[in-house]
Amino acid sequence: MLDFLAENNLCGQAILRIVSCGNAIIAELLRLSEFIPAVFRYRDRADQQKYGDIIFDFSYFKGPELWESKLEAKPELQDLDEEFRENNIEIVTRFYLAFQSVHKYIVDLNRYLDDLNEGVYIQQTLETVLLNEDGKQLLCEALYLYGVMLLVIDQKIEGEVRERMLVSYYRYSAARSSADSNMDDICKLLRSTGYSSQPGAKRPPNYPESYFQRVPINEAFISMVIGRLRSDDIYNQVSAYPLPEHRSTALATQAAMLYVILYFEPSILHTHQAKMREIVDKYFPDNWVISIYMGITVNLADAWEPYKAAKTALNNTLDLSNVREQSSRYATVSERVHAQVQQFLKEGYLREEMVLDNIPRLLNCLRDCNVAIRWLMLHTADSACDPNNKRLRQIKDQILTDSRYNPKILFQLLLDTAQFEFILKEMFKQMLSEKQAKWEHYKKEGSERMMELADVFSGVKPLTRVEKNENLQAWFREISKQIMSLNHDDSTAAGRKTVQLIQALEEVQEFHQLESNLQVCQFLADTRKFLHQMIRTINIKEEVLITMQIVGDLSFAWQLIDRFTSIMQESIRVNPSMVTKLRATFLKLASALDLPLLRINQANSPDLLSVSQYYSGELVSYVRKVLQIIPESMFTSLLKIIKLQTHDIIEVPTRLDKDKLRDYAQLGPRYEVAKLTHAISIFTEGILMMKTTLVGIIKVDPKQLLEDGIRKELVKRVAFALHKGLIFNPRAKSSELMPKLKELGATMDGFHRSFEYIQDYVNIYGLKIWQEEVSRIINYNVEQECNNFLRTKIQDWQSMYQSIHIPIPKFTPVDESVTFIGRLCREILRITDPKMTCHIDQLNTWYDMKTHQEVTSSRLFSEIQTTLGTFGLNGLDRLLCFMIVKELQNFLSMFQKIILKDRTVQDTLKTLMNAVSPLKSIVANSNKIYFSAIAKTQKIWTSYLEAIMKVGQMQILRQQIANELNYSCRFDSKHLAAALENLNKALLADIEAHYQDPSLPYPKEDNTLLYEITAYLEAAGIHNPLNKIYITTKRLPYFPVVNFLFLIAQLPKLQYNKNLGMVCRKPADPVDWPPLVLGLLTLLKQFHSRYTEQFLALIGQFIRSTVEQCTSQKIPEMPADVVGALLFLEDYVRYTKLPRRVAEAHVPNFIFDEFRTVL
Repeated sequence: MLDFLAENNLCGQAILRIVSCGNAIIAELLRLSEFIPAVFRYRDRADQQKYGDIIFDFSYFKGPELWESKLEAKPELQDLDEEFRENNIEIVTRFYLAFQSVHKYIVDLNRYLDDLNEGVYIQQTLETVLLNEDGKQLLCEALYLYGVMLLVIDQKIEGEVRERMLVSYYRYSAARSSADSNMDDICKLLRSTGYSSQPGAKRPPNYPESYFQRVPINEAFISMVIGRLRSDDIYNQVSAYPLPEHRSTALATQAAMLYVILYFEPSILHTHQAKMREIVDKYFPDNWVISIYMGITVNLADAWEPYKAAKTALNNTLDLSNVREQSSRYATVSERVHAQVQQFLKEGYLREEMVLDNIPRLLNCLRDCNVAIRWLMLHTADSACDPNNKRLRQIKDQILTDSRYNPKILFQLLLDTAQFEFILKEMFKQMLSEKQAKWEHYKKEGSERMMELADVFSGVKPLTRVEKNENLQAWFREISKQIMSLNHDDSTAAGRKTVQLIQALEEVQEFHQLESNLQVCQFLADTRKFLHQMIRTINIKEEVLITMQIVGDLSFAWQLIDRFTSIMQESIRVNPSMVTKLRATFLKLASALDLPLLRINQANSPDLLSVSQYYSGELVSYVRKVLQIIPESMFTSLLKIIKLQTHDIIEVPTRLDKDKLRDYAQLGPRYEVAKLTHAISIFTEGILMMKTTLVGIIKVDPKQLLEDGIRKELVKRVAFALHKGLIFNPRAKSSELMPKLKELGATMDGFHRSFEYIQDYVNIYGLKIWQEEVSRIINYNVEQECNNFLRTKIQDWQSMYQSIHIPIPKFTPVDESVTFIGRLCREILRITDPKMTCHIDQLNTWYDMKTHQEVTSSRLFSEIQTTLGTFGLNGLDRLLCFMIVKELQNFLSMFQKIILKDRTVQDTLKTLMNAVSPLKSIVANSNKIYFSAIAKTQKIWTSYLEAIMKVGQMQILRQQIANELNYSCRFDSKHLAAALENLNKALLADIEAHYQDPSLPYPKEDNTLLYEITAYLEAAGIHNPLNKIYITTKRLPYFPVVNFLFLIAQLPKLQYNKNLGMVCRKPADPVDWPPLVLGLLTLLKQFHSRYTEQFLALIGQFIRSTVEQCTSQKIPEMPADVVGALLFLEDYVRYTKLPRRVAEAHVPNFIFDEFRTVL
């Protein structure tokens, strides 16, 4: 009959594909369970209040129209719904596809069973497949994996979360409109079961059997699978565990499958006493905590509590005397085997001959070790014992007492066993690879010895006192031929023949009195030795390696191993070379990957890579977690070094008096520093002793592990320092900004110096790591802060700055800001608020309006540069950009509301426009016309002023930042600054040339050059924030005239001061001139340039008309408002760097030239 798993056996390939798919689905579910968006869990009140109206459970399906109409009634809810959709549709779709694949899996399995029954596969029926060894395994696995999927989903993704996700997917995707979507079936299968994985949660009635019966499965198939699992050893595991006391371990995989599959036929658990007794006697006579899949553990005493037959059958096992007997037995076994293993591990004990002569003994020891470790780890696990269940607690306490359980000793046994296994496997692999060569070598040596003896007895070779003997000569020749004819491939026959040859050589020595000649004896003894070696060599079989692989399986501890993390870390801290021993344990854990990958590999499935990457990644993450203790300990020592270097050790001057030498020597503190540095280098040596290891499919390079560990610890500490260092009290009398920045600067400097100091002892690039990680922390925080202003937020898993292995910690916000960069930005905005302070442009300084004390100056930005570096300033700049955009958007909506929707305001503006046109003319009776328009629109200016000043204030801050960045760039990297400036000029020249002559080249649409160079220019401060377009705008009626009216409405609040320029008249009615000018300028920049033209023309007309009126009324002084308007034009020209003729087009130049002399 055709091999069941052959490529051309359709029946075998179909079920193999299903099983392979099942393993891949479970891996995907486990992977996704770590990425459930927090909002679906409703963990905190705020989420529930915010999203409660747009995230629904299955109650939504009772009346979707009702819920949707509620949403449509509120535009802000619709907006939130749309934003939520944009941010979560990708991850929700991924979850839906995983849920869909679970449903598809069971549909495929049912279809396969129907095909078998209907005879689609020729000569194959359910019965014949179950008779085949592979077929039997695959059918049992197919059903078992379905059960595991359902249990994993319920354990990792709570029922309510599933419902909310499915409804969100249904609402946001096209699934509702497509007819062939099986959404209903998926929802029926995965609706909430009421189960909760929280400790102490009550188990729902009929759980999980009612959940397992949501999709009906062929009953005959279920009962036949259970029958097979009850009676057969479907994986032939018993051959690897010949001792009867190891039988339950040998059948553990099958026991786990049976446990899951029994829920598909719960009547057995409830009423079939005899069947349950048979199952318990065969699989659970001495164990009741089992691992069902990749370390998911179950305690049968708890799981089978509701089922009468199962509970009764298990009572014998859970009888306290049995518990005591098993615990004591394993305590004795583990003590005995631990001593044995330690003996084997002594240097030089495991030699080749010793191993080959004692294979059964060594394997028995390995079996005992692994069985003891398995039993003790599973039965003392916290996860398998519900602390609220009195009986389980009692059993567990009994085990802990009777087995004299000590986690450190158990861990030591695990370590030693792993090391022993590792050495044995390596030796066997080596011997297997050399087996053929050695066999040939021994055969040749033995045969040659026999030929030489034949020659001796021929009388040709001179050997003292050996007479010629033709019989012996012929006999030895024959023996030599026989040795040469031994065949390596037919091991049984060769072994038997070799034993006969050894006997013949012993007999010839006795019968022919050859003992008298020592040389002949020596030759015979040598040949016998070679033949013995050949017997040993032929015993090196691959079966031994396979048995070791089966026996050494550690998949049950995939999750339980975490209990030993603290012990591992403590032992590494005490002795860093411990890492080499741990390597064997990690490799032993990696063998657990064989379980899910075997079928995927057999099916040649494309999922092989992603599944093995997931499990390998999990394991590598665990290895990193354990070894993180090394960087942690290093940093603890580093902090002490920082303290000594900054506080205790005095800098040695270049020249010093001889008698002061002793004071500067400071032998005590220097010895302390040396000692700590030595400790750090010992730690790094420990991790570097671990050779490059292949964990699953991921190559782990210890040097990389160490560097990543150091980066992780650095990120953790720096992020915490930044978070703690930049928390401000808004009620503080004087701002805490500068002192906090100085303090944080000192902390960061300490980190930086210590890092620089340590890099040579640890052999890493300290400065490179420092810059990369600090920039990553700051950029990540800026990104998170800017998320507040974005509709489509950047999630952690999408962020280019966040990393899985070196995560940047998130802290709970202390105020409206999400991160420290937001707090810093808002504190700067608070203390430079234009309502409270006045900015003097020439001095780059802010003064308090009332007390006239200095509040802050451009020194603030050099302090930020010192503390947070270029990345910090650049991030601050980016955040201010987002804030300006938000302000401008708010301004536009305000403009719509208070001007374009207000009839009276519009009428006033219309009247004014009629009165002043054409703009080139002079307005007669100008004062009356202007001031009546201002009076009628008085109510709109307060909010208008606030918006304009905010934008202006942020633009001043951006200018200061650009200034500081440019200064430090020219200072610290002048070549970069020069290169950027030249490239920028060259690019602009090229673009201008292209616009003059379109045949010249220009960067294409897909060319990222302009985009990329902008980032560089902004980081080097080579840009003008005032020229930036922040928002896209539409045409707004009356826009120039409103801004003109706004400006002349503010002028009476200001006065001209010869030294300071325009300053506020009354602190009670605050207006600050620079933010006002820059705010207006920025606002106009967002619109078409003709608006600016019109605005300037209106100001020019205002100046000309007012001056004309003064002249006609013979008033000698120039009115204050005209001075203000002229200064505005002057500042406008200065800030925009435009030629002066722009202003002179609207105001005669003699007024411009003369107005300062008149003042």
